[in-house]
Amino acid sequence: MLVDSHCHLDHARYTDDRTEVIERARNAGVRTMLTIGTRLERFDHVLQLARSHADVWCSVGVHPHDAEREPLDGPGPLLARAAQPEVVGIGEAGLDYYYQHSSREAQAAGFRAHIQAARESGLPVIVHTRDADADTLAILQEEMAAGRFTGVVHCYSSSPELGFAAAELGLYLGIGGILTFKRSDELRATVARLPLEQLLLETDAPYLAPEPFRGKRNEPANVARVAATLAQLRDTTVAEIERVTSENFFRLFSKASPPTAP
Repeated sequence: MLVDSHCHLDHARYTDDRTEVIERARNAGVRTMLTIGTRLERFDHVLQLARSHADVWCSVGVHPHDAEREPLDGPGPLLARAAQPEVVGIGEAGLDYYYQHSSREAQAAGFRAHIQAARESGLPVIVHTRDADADTLAILQEEMAAGRFTGVVHCYSSSPELGFAAAELGLYLGIGGILTFKRSDELRATVARLPLEQLLLETDAPYLAPEPFRGKRNEPANVARVAATLAQLRDTTVAEIERVTSENFFRLFSKASPPTAP
């Protein structure tokens, strides 16, 4: 069984063939998908996708790009939506200094509100970080000292220091298509040493398609290629990677129910 722990099934690039995309994932052995909330104004659409498919769960959150467009004074709006049974995570939220579509101050405030919501709900926070390793880690460490929470650094492709520090905090790391890129030698070297029991598979679809599809629209079915690369890297079987990462997912996202046997 494969799990895609992070995809965006509500994206406009799936408007014409969303049903087929989900079916292709199932045919590739993907038994569970987590579609991610990035805007509160789009949450109803994300929630409806999860309600329409027994193998799809969702999260609620405000992407750092939209931290100023949808500011959060606290965790209340997130917690209210997280009460829905299909919502199993908080986010994605965090810091993005590459684009900086929102100010750093607004991003940090939103990030902390999401962590507070994760702490109060018991759901994991889904962390986005890009070109912001030091500040991301500082907030994670400060907030963890203030009160434990669980979470995952999604699309992990940052410095080895962030990866090992996040794992030390007890956080998981989402591994996606970047692992397959030809120039990702440092990432592969790091992932080879990270605790396997803290790794998740993801696609971030429709973004970041793995080789040999790089540059094309990504789909949850392609999580199988990430699993194959990770198996080779860890010198184990694909079946073992599927087993361990699926168990990791349901341990972290404990509100999600594992699929029943076919």
